[in-house]
Amino acid sequence: MTKNPFWRLLKLAAPFKGWIALATLLGVSTVGSGIGLMATSAYLISSAALHPSVAALSLAIVGVRFFGISRGIFRYLERYVSHQVTFKLLARLRVWFYEAIEPLAPARLLEGRYRSGDLLSRVVADIETLQDFYGRVLAPPLVAAIVGLGMWFFLGAYAVNLALIFLAFFLMAGVGVPLLTYRLSRKLSREVITVRAELNVEVVDGLQGLAEVVAFGQEEKQFKQVQALNRKLIYRQQQLSWVNGLQNGLGNLLMNLAAWAMLWGAIPLVQEGGLEGIYLALLILAALASFEAVLPLPMAFQHLGSSLEAARRLFEIVDSPPIIHEPKTLSPTPRNYSIEVKNLCFQYEAEGVGYRASGDGKEEEYLAQHPTPDTRHPIPDTRCPTPNTRYAVDNISFTLPEGQCLALVGPSGAGKSTLANLLLRFWDYSEGQIRLGGYELRDYSQADLHKLCGVVTQTTHLFNTTIRENLLIARPDATPQELITATTQAHIHDFIQTLPLGYDTLVGEEGLRLSAGERQRIAIARALLKNAPILILDEATANLDTITEREIWRTLQTLRQGRTTMIITHQLSGLEMADEILVLRAGKMVERGPHYELLSLEGFYWRMWLNNR
Repeated sequence: MTKNPFWRLLKLAAPFKGWIALATLLGVSTVGSGIGLMATSAYLISSAALHPSVAALSLAIVGVRFFGISRGIFRYLERYVSHQVTFKLLARLRVWFYEAIEPLAPARLLEGRYRSGDLLSRVVADIETLQDFYGRVLAPPLVAAIVGLGMWFFLGAYAVNLALIFLAFFLMAGVGVPLLTYRLSRKLSREVITVRAELNVEVVDGLQGLAEVVAFGQEEKQFKQVQALNRKLIYRQQQLSWVNGLQNGLGNLLMNLAAWAMLWGAIPLVQEGGLEGIYLALLILAALASFEAVLPLPMAFQHLGSSLEAARRLFEIVDSPPIIHEPKTLSPTPRNYSIEVKNLCFQYEAEGVGYRASGDGKEEEYLAQHPTPDTRHPIPDTRCPTPNTRYAVDNISFTLPEGQCLALVGPSGAGKSTLANLLLRFWDYSEGQIRLGGYELRDYSQADLHKLCGVVTQTTHLFNTTIRENLLIARPDATPQELITATTQAHIHDFIQTLPLGYDTLVGEEGLRLSAGERQRIAIARALLKNAPILILDEATANLDTITEREIWRTLQTLRQGRTTMIITHQLSGLEMADEILVLRAGKMVERGPHYELLSLEGFYWRMWLNNR
């Protein structure tokens, strides 16, 4: 497949080629009607000067009326069809782009290459820019070529020298000026797209962190950053406006020079009898009217630069290979809901450098001073195959039988959430195996795998809609009673009932109208509503007060019955319910066993437990 964005944009428009052809035909008809109007008007006035009978002028009079009316009709139809095609294409492009980036989420989109404001700019502004490509770049050159060729033949039938004069000026206006415009505006158009994206990123980041900006008194600094980018954008747009003015001036200049040159060439023909005098104004004004077809071309070439830059930015994301590859066969039916992890290794992509799991190395320093005893439950010091590389998950093995509960504990950066992301196939592991229900995890499609899992993450996202709609994401067909049951178990139903609109209360963007604890309980209710056989709780009790946390743990103790449950936490309260606990440090498993057995070791888990008391 070609990487040229121009041809790729044309390929995306292929389903609408019939409509584009119709818009082009209507554009030619519009200009043709304008030419006909000017030509018949000139012929009518020239003929009327000779005082013929009204009957002799009737055809010209009808022609003027016809072309005057048809020009308006064709213009309306051309604008209607071209805008319909453009809007349908933009709608298709938005869906196409979303479908293209969906397989990239979350791993490829969250690896640090793209910021949220930049993605927003590409999805909205860059796709919006492409309307110029489909509405102002494709059709005008075709219209100009057809009109120019037709006018050249028309003039040639009367006088070859007039046809050549017309062709010279028509090509200068239709090819020379657009190429000059493209050369002058190409870099500016790219810079406008880039600076606009930078401005969007800065504004979105500023709005998302507005509370912190105000709290730390950085309003002026943030304002100056936005203002600097805004000035830079305005300056580039002013330069483009200068180019736009230049191309408009040159186009009109060439059009009028063409009229004077043709008049200069036609007068001798009239004097010598080679051309009837009544046709002089007709030919000059017809040629003048035909320049309507080339006047949009410089702007089309200017839009071409910005459209290609917008397309390049879109294709840059679309062409990113997904980290997760779907299986080519149907997902198997799991024999059970046990999870088996064997010799699992994983490292994030980071400029070709191994990922450092623990961030600053303080945990290693602490553990070097407080070594973990391994006399009763030694963990083999095995490592993943690439030497001198820090893995986020380093040779982890365990089995979680169906219906049992496994807890992953350890300090921040130990690899707990990474392991959960691997189980959910948000990322793909580089070495080792994960088996679910007796089958390799890679044999399951992401959609089928996620149907089996109910998840509560440490960063809960609520959509800017009602509480009810946020809950129904888990199960769109859930009944009102099932919603109440799930929210009651998550200890949030009573709070919802105190709201004036109850379950129909809008939560605001990212749930900002709710407290962190309330958002977390809605997330727990959402996971419970899904009623999946596998439950993954990543810091599920974060942001909860002590009393609510204990109530949630008691609820989870009941709800985990019959479910394969994985709890990820750095808070050790409530872990008595876990059948087994894996203690992670810097991506490696350093201890494992039930709660009380690990306490008796007086190792790392025991020290963490003392610090949590």
